[in-house]
Amino acid sequence: RVPAFAAHRKGARPPVAHAQLPCNIAARTLASPIYAAAVQEASTGPDASDAPVQLTPPQLTWPMRTHEAGTLRPEHIGQRVTVCGWVDRNRDMGGVQFFDIRDHSGLLQVVSEPQSAPEVSRVAARLRQEYVVAVTGTVRARKDPNARLATGGVEVVASEVTVLNVVTRSLPFPISESDAAPKEGLKEDTRLRNRVLDLRRPAMAANLRARHKMVSTIRRVLEQEGGFIEVETPILTRSTPEGARDYLVPSRLGAGEWYALPQSPQLFKQMLMVSGLDRYYQIARCFRDEDLRADRQPEFTQLDMEAAWMDAPALQALVERLVVAVFAEVAGVEVALPLRRMTWHEAMERYGSDKPDLRYGLEHVDV
Repeated sequence: RVPAFAAHRKGARPPVAHAQLPCNIAARTLASPIYAAAVQEASTGPDASDAPVQLTPPQLTWPMRTHEAGTLRPEHIGQRVTVCGWVDRNRDMGGVQFFDIRDHSGLLQVVSEPQSAPEVSRVAARLRQEYVVAVTGTVRARKDPNARLATGGVEVVASEVTVLNVVTRSLPFPISESDAAPKEGLKEDTRLRNRVLDLRRPAMAANLRARHKMVSTIRRVLEQEGGFIEVETPILTRSTPEGARDYLVPSRLGAGEWYALPQSPQLFKQMLMVSGLDRYYQIARCFRDEDLRADRQPEFTQLDMEAAWMDAPALQALVERLVVAVFAEVAGVEVALPLRRMTWHEAMERYGSDKPDLRYGLEHVDV
């Protein structure tokens, strides 16, 4: 094996993995061979001519972020900060380099001025979308505030830039919200093959954060208002046939024996009730081997709960409070109580379904 920082044989090209190490491209290390290899890899692709490259060990120090990009505000003006993230877009405005850096908190504009930092400015001109960078600089007020961004009133004047990773080929689809290319036309297969890139899109990240906020609200309401405790039940268990087929997992130690993945925690929560733990809930992962439909998935998550010594009206009132809290916390929508209730017979007579869509105005009429 060749040591990570050994000189490569003549005519051999350094692997892309070497370009993934942190490379400081401030003035003192602008000519770093690793950075040169990374830029060449990103700009010419894998079929470019193989020029010998002598690698030297870079500084094995990772930049420490002081602030999240989307959290800088006018009160930070004058402070020296370090932000880390992905290059969202890059633009040249009359020799002055601007680029937006993106992390989970939002976007931030970075400016590199050739008068004060010519080396950094030259490097900033080579940055491409989705390069991973760390930027150190001073926060100042923007001359042209952008009211559409939470950070639109400030920008960072870069004095130091660190490239942590580069893009070596064309992106399969646009990630930046500023790109005009339609994202709705993306094939699902393309998105799944590039799931990491897909999850960088703000809309996808927002979905995961909304789910997290919903689960956090559920836990708070059930524990603080309902006195429930969260209990994780086994995933590998024996088969308990329900409405679908089980997923079976062969046992390595027991020849001819199998585990089954649970369709629901039904038996376990009943055991908890009998044992005296009378308020249980779980954000449960369940598995059902059935044909795919719009409302059927082989693996899904459900809120599973059970309560002893509680009648139906009390349980319905608790669920109502839970629904109201989730809508208020996640969507900012205030739902008035009590929620409208409908009996099974009324639903079947009026809509022909026990889970009617009340937006549908055409009800059943007896003739």
